[in-house]
Amino acid sequence: MSPADTAPVHAPPAGPDAAPVPAPSAAPAPPRRRRLRTARLLPYAAGAWLAFVVTHRLVSGRWWLWLAPDLTPPLAFLAVPVLLLALAPLAGAARGRVALLAAGGLLLGAGLSGLNPGVLRPVSPAPPDALRVVSWNTGVWNHTDDPDRFYAAITARPADVYLLQEYKPHDDPAVRDADLARLRREFPGYQLAARGELVTLSRFPIVGVTALPADPPADADWYTHYWEVKSLRTDLRIGARTVSVYNTHLLIPLDLSSPLGETFYDRRHLFFHRRQDQYRGLLADLDRNRLPVLLAGDLNTSPAMADLAGLTGRLTDVGRASGSLYPTSWSIAGLPWWRVDWSFVSADWTAHRYRLHDMAGMSDHRLQEMTLSLGGTR
Repeated sequence: MSPADTAPVHAPPAGPDAAPVPAPSAAPAPPRRRRLRTARLLPYAAGAWLAFVVTHRLVSGRWWLWLAPDLTPPLAFLAVPVLLLALAPLAGAARGRVALLAAGGLLLGAGLSGLNPGVLRPVSPAPPDALRVVSWNTGVWNHTDDPDRFYAAITARPADVYLLQEYKPHDDPAVRDADLARLRREFPGYQLAARGELVTLSRFPIVGVTALPADPPADADWYTHYWEVKSLRTDLRIGARTVSVYNTHLLIPLDLSSPLGETFYDRRHLFFHRRQDQYRGLLADLDRNRLPVLLAGDLNTSPAMADLAGLTGRLTDVGRASGSLYPTSWSIAGLPWWRVDWSFVSADWTAHRYRLHDMAGMSDHRLQEMTLSLGGTR
């Protein structure tokens, strides 16, 4: 062994000029401690989610301040409790409580997820005389699209009845008249009914027109009709029967302006009550109507929003015939989110086919295409 190996080790010099000795870094929490933290948090998370779902069930559609929570992605009502159930074993002694709370959230929320159980049911073939219907929120008509491409996209989907929303005419009356003239040229042989933003085209005779929830005077300007007419009912004569078709576009739930603005909460309150009036007017007319009913359009209502219950309690969702487990009709930046465009029928109809088609960027809404026949229900 060399002298260097046996030399004494000297402590670093002390004094004001001495370099500080760094403190040892804190050791990461051991896995057992992390598991204990998870075990403590899981019961609170499961309880908070259950409380949210119960509150949502109680106040959605009834309280204007709940409009923001109403926009919770529908799949969350399925995914969150399923995740909590999967994590329950990590809660140790509290795993039973976590599982029970998560199961409660799943039981109360699964029906709000937007999943389509009808995908498991067989669909009957359509008879030769079945009704073909197209409904589409056009995304402010063709104002940002090439008109030729716009009309070609619609006419490429042959239908007996077209229900089109967000028709926005030009301010110039001459241009507006030319626009309507082209619409008639593109659909020869069809009858046309229009109020505000809603346009209905029918190959069958239109024998009645009702604007809901209110019908302004004929000489009122377009913006008055836009705000007052959110459902356009047309009664069509199909063979020996008369049926009612509702073309609907309800107001969006929220003003998308900044919550820091002074008018934000006033407008949220206003939008809530306008939507309530629009739904009430529509449901009241449905309750009075004894004819076979088809209702389709952009309801600006997700599967998780209680506003939809008024329709699902009276009519059948045509989307059951979609063949999709999770149909989506609305997208942002090309990515599908959830369904806000709906089609419903009364028990007089059978739904044979329902499809949602992307419209190549012309609208953030997919086009609804369906095949129906009178007689029976699905």
